[in-house]
Amino acid sequence: MNSPKHPLAEVFGYPIADQGSEARRYREKRLCPFNNKVPNCTKDKAKDPLGVCSVYEGNDIAITCPIRFREGWIIADDAADFFFPSQARWTTLTEVRLNDKYGKSAGNIDVILAAYDKSGKIYDFGALEVQAVYISGNVRNPFEHYMENPAKNKNMDWRNEPNYPRPDYLSSSRKRLAPQLIFKGGILNAWGKKTAVALNKGFFETLPKLKEVGKDKADIAWLVYDIKAPAQSAHALHARQHARIHATFTVQGR
Repeated sequence: MNSPKHPLAEVFGYPIADQGSEARRYREKRLCPFNNKVPNCTKDKAKDPLGVCSVYEGNDIAITCPIRFREGWIIADDAADFFFPSQARWTTLTEVRLNDKYGKSAGNIDVILAAYDKSGKIYDFGALEVQAVYISGNVRNPFEHYMENPAKNKNMDWRNEPNYPRPDYLSSSRKRLAPQLIFKGGILNAWGKKTAVALNKGFFETLPKLKEVGKDKADIAWLVYDIKAPAQSAHALHARQHARIHATFTVQGR
């Protein structure tokens, strides 16, 4: 595969070269196929959404929208396999506020998975954090250019344009992921609750090497995913492998 001449891998859930009727409908209506809280894409601006789900990094693809990880709720299945016994009944809640011991907000947990018994009583829960990749440069300009005429601009050459957008893994980890794991993860760990982190393969490979332990001894699972280079479908998210399991002390300094 030749390196793409533009940064856009998926727009409104579909590869930009996909000119099928379903892909056109999602672009025209600005819809999200990945279980957003509403049918439409709401990234950046609800009235003028930045519908870029993922971008190219060479021949690989980096996921830039956290909602992209919700395809088929694969991430919830994988997290539940880590949190609970195999026969557990569970459900999910999204954007759950977490308070510290002073009652002040420590931020929101992306997804809470709660296990319940036959009478509906919750007996356990775990926290799933979803981390997409920040972008350096300007991704809205190529997006808007593409949307002017998707059929014509699907093979656009953006290489000589200023502020060419690229994944910024360093900022994603230092400014977002690490502080969240230290702050929110510290509270959850004190409660004896497990955490899972969903992120894409390229991002995971930039992190420091983490000590692996057995699943039964781990407090945190790294759910590592990638996107198969564009098929003519929105449904291309796959686990790179099943949950990579690591010990929390590697990120919490215990």
